[in-house]
Amino acid sequence: MTISTFDYILIKIEPLIIKNWTNFNKTPIICAERLIVTLRYLATGTSFRSISFNFRMGASTVRSIVIETCEALWTVLQPIHMAVPTEQNLKKVADQYWNLWEFPNCVGSIDGKHIRLKCPANSGSMFYNYKNFFSIVLQAVADAKCKFVTIEVGGYGRQSDGGTFASSAIYTMKNSGDLNFPKDSYLPNTTIPMPYVLLADEAYPLLDWVLRPYARRNLTLENEYFNSRLSRARRCVECAFGIINLKWRILWKPIETTPSNAEIIVKAICILHNNIQC
Repeated sequence: MTISTFDYILIKIEPLIIKNWTNFNKTPIICAERLIVTLRYLATGTSFRSISFNFRMGASTVRSIVIETCEALWTVLQPIHMAVPTEQNLKKVADQYWNLWEFPNCVGSIDGKHIRLKCPANSGSMFYNYKNFFSIVLQAVADAKCKFVTIEVGGYGRQSDGGTFASSAIYTMKNSGDLNFPKDSYLPNTTIPMPYVLLADEAYPLLDWVLRPYARRNLTLENEYFNSRLSRARRCVECAFGIINLKWRILWKPIETTPSNAEIIVKAICILHNNIQC
């Protein structure tokens, strides 16, 4: 993160994280230090107690600073760097996919990522996934430049990608007509009208607005070529997950907070990713 990016973020969130003097005349922690503590926690993945030793704060103080700052990051930056997709924005994404990856009528690639989580109290097996660890699910749609178009966090780790998708807001909004995809358009250099779609893997259902690869058995040469083109474009969301995993090492180990706080942390990471990628 450059100094200019840090200053930009600080100016945006300062009104939400600034603290006044207390009745005991105790000097409040300044906004810049609050943001530094939060970025340190997200970037290193160290515990609240370790950070408290480094910054000479109480562990509970560090915890409250991180959660409050992450909430402010999402509240302020989300309307700017991850606004609700409009028809015009989705058309721009489709142009990016055609120019960069030569896949037409694609408004994003969708996939889910399991975020490691410390076993929540009294949760049973709802957060225990098929990879044999506890998690919540980050489902995201990425554009051709590996930035997130929209995200949804909080699905139970026990759910499959298809199950998480079926209960997601984007699925509900598309079926109810609240999410306006661009109207059908002709494929390049043809007179064949086709709908705009999201690219997904085999875990997702085949819909008129979700495109998945052909089944791997009995593939023809044409089908295999189509699968390779689809996978090349769909890897944008995989690369986006890889970038946040590399930059924010809190994702390397179980997040030792409640599921609700873990959702706030993951949302902050995703919005910082979009901001830094600009």
